[in-house]
Amino acid sequence: MSLESCLQRRDIWRGSKISAPGRTIATGFTVLDQHLPDGGWPVGTLTEILVEDATYSPLWLLLPALAALAPQRPWQAWITPPAIPYAPGLHQNGLDLSKILLIRTAGHTDVLWSAEQSLRSRACSAVLFWSGKLQRTATRRLQLAAEHGQTLGICFQNHHGADSHSMAALRLHCRLTANGVYIDIIKCRGGPLRQGLLVQRRTAPTVSVVST
Repeated sequence: MSLESCLQRRDIWRGSKISAPGRTIATGFTVLDQHLPDGGWPVGTLTEILVEDATYSPLWLLLPALAALAPQRPWQAWITPPAIPYAPGLHQNGLDLSKILLIRTAGHTDVLWSAEQSLRSRACSAVLFWSGKLQRTATRRLQLAAEHGQTLGICFQNHHGADSHSMAALRLHCRLTANGVYIDIIKCRGGPLRQGLLVQRRTAPTVSVVST
């Protein structure tokens, strides 16, 4: 395969290339929207959110976007969350619980298969999944599936995956604080990298993956 043919492939991205504006959905947090290309979460791509402990994934970062996407395609898939999400918090943040598909799997391979099929289906407006360290091949398949389905794809994983190579369009490293989260943008297709963005939690009802 020649270099020229490689550069024509849609799944290969050059770090110096600024991508054309794509479809986004506002995060609902001004400081984050200001530092993401086109002002929000990229739709039709895979985003990785790296955290120290996946049990305490900052789901509140996604709630405004999930609520905004729901009227377009009501179904949203949540694959292997580490605990049962707090249902009243989801409802109070504008999500229809009857349209959330909570998917449990037998192992890592099934997580990836379920995520890929859900992203590609065009039935879901968003797909959230919790995974161990992803290999490059897996992120490529998931990225292409999200692109095909034009779905918001979010993968929560352990922060040790930050050193691995990924085809995801956006990668965030999150460090929880008492009132919010510090975010390092460690990969951003079409925009600059940032460190130490403080996103503060709202006083409105929120939700975690720990049932209370």
